[in-house]
Amino acid sequence: MTKSAKLPEVLESEIVAQSRLFKVEQLHLRFSNGAERVYERMAGKGRGSVMIVPLLNDDTLLLGREYAAGLHAYELGFPKGLIDPGEDAIEAANRELQEEIGYGARDWTVLRDVSMAPGYFGSQMTLLIARSLYPSRLEGDEPEPIEVVPWPLARLNELRYQKDFSEARSLTALLLARDWLEEQALL
Repeated sequence: MTKSAKLPEVLESEIVAQSRLFKVEQLHLRFSNGAERVYERMAGKGRGSVMIVPLLNDDTLLLGREYAAGLHAYELGFPKGLIDPGEDAIEAANRELQEEIGYGARDWTVLRDVSMAPGYFGSQMTLLIARSLYPSRLEGDEPEPIEVVPWPLARLNELRYQKDFSEARSLTALLLARDWLEEQALL
């Protein structure tokens, strides 16, 4: 398959299931070789989401421990959330940081955009590093306060093996942040 491969033609598109959070879209596609298939995907809202690696100082990053309904457990991870209408990724990241862990940031670095299961999900997440933090709290939509967990950068590699730090996007953000910190000679 070449980079210039022609995308399949969408013959029909229909929302086949919907909840408060998700829409399942069925796509009837025709590929360039004439093959037709029906795919289902989680329809994205097109705005995307953010995940933030907040650096409290040169020695410490901040994590949050919050309830994860999918696992019915408390999970350790980085602050994250949806980009609201009218926001860009940095504005959304700064809002989520204040809502989830009580800090804003003055210095932002975009690591990269990632997708999760692109065969089924049509959304992207921007991973960012936040520095020059200052105390600031905004009201969020969490049902209970998120526990803020300081983590020493000297123990950064241990975080990969924490049993309750299992989300693939958090692990990806951790590895990209580690590479960035090494490039900046901060690790």
